[in-house]
Amino acid sequence: MNELELKYGCNPNQKPSRIFMKDGGDLPLTVLNGKPGYINFLDALNSWQLARELKAATGGIPSAASFKHVSPAGAAVGLPLTETDRKLYFVDPDAELSPIACAYIRARGADRLCSYGDWAALSDVCDAATAQYLKAEVSDGVIAPGYTDEALEILKAKKKGGYNVVRIDPDYKPAPQEYKDVFGVTFQQGRNEYKIDESLLTNIVTKNQDLPGTAKIDMAVALITLKYTQSNSVCYVKDGQAIGVGAGQQSRIHCTRLAGTKADNWWLRQHPAVLALPFVENIRRPDRDNAIDVYLSDEWEDLLADGEWQRVFTERPQPLSQREKKDWIAKLTGVTCGSDAFFPFGDNVERARKSGVQYIVQPGGSIRDDHVIETADKYGMTMCFTGMRLFHH
Repeated sequence: MNELELKYGCNPNQKPSRIFMKDGGDLPLTVLNGKPGYINFLDALNSWQLARELKAATGGIPSAASFKHVSPAGAAVGLPLTETDRKLYFVDPDAELSPIACAYIRARGADRLCSYGDWAALSDVCDAATAQYLKAEVSDGVIAPGYTDEALEILKAKKKGGYNVVRIDPDYKPAPQEYKDVFGVTFQQGRNEYKIDESLLTNIVTKNQDLPGTAKIDMAVALITLKYTQSNSVCYVKDGQAIGVGAGQQSRIHCTRLAGTKADNWWLRQHPAVLALPFVENIRRPDRDNAIDVYLSDEWEDLLADGEWQRVFTERPQPLSQREKKDWIAKLTGVTCGSDAFFPFGDNVERARKSGVQYIVQPGGSIRDDHVIETADKYGMTMCFTGMRLFHH
């Protein structure tokens, strides 16, 4: 099959719509269930590339991504979940999890609010453990190189049989040239095939030259996530998991602040007071996620007002003070920050430091590189210049 007709494009008025192979060859994917739409396929093909490249760059660790509106809400490699992770991501403490299941759970856990209604991408065959977790989450679809029979049966039962399941040919190689039309004008460019691996991390420009293997993995996660994030973009990573993605901002510092705020929220969700929130029985996962988000925000009074908190909690919890939040965030350390283009000013480093950043990876090339390096040196950070920009539009 070399084309697939779609219901409509980005919006219902944009018809006709289809995906097809311009060379007349067969599509490298098969829809096993559901009817994916135009945006679904944009998310599917971008997210699959991210997951595939992340696995390759980390020596074969199963990897996953959670996509929304053509940018990753999260990405991660399949490291085992800690006890706190299981509480944080609503995983049964006794559930047996495969590496690919851990990868997706961690990818979705980066920003559970933004991952609501996501598209999931898996570098490896989807197994029953992964499918079982997906079944309980609000998600639009999944793409993977294959599915076990049990996993496919679980996924086909989701959304009253309408869940989108796509199988991608893992051996498919696209043409070296890309095309797209804008306002009737056709654009052409070479695909961004620049390989991201440890060889990019040799130019350490700071006084601190320490770059452990774990930080190298985190830098790979950051860079590959950025490669498929709408620019401008900044990504914070810890322990092989993107914990804050700032996408599509016109100002670099706004990217850094947005991603940093998301990283702070990811860390605040691990505060003992949050983990102990007394939720009512059988509360839906999205309602828990929304309640935690509001509880940690400056709008916490909306949630804890009389007549409101009773819908969510069995008893009214005490809000965290600004001092308590600040003190908890100060405990976050060992974070990596990546940027898709150079940091023009040291203010980006200053903001990153407040979210526990110890390692920075960026292209370099600013006329103020000396000031950016000086700021990193002030805090004893390790910073790599890759010489490679990663804009994505």
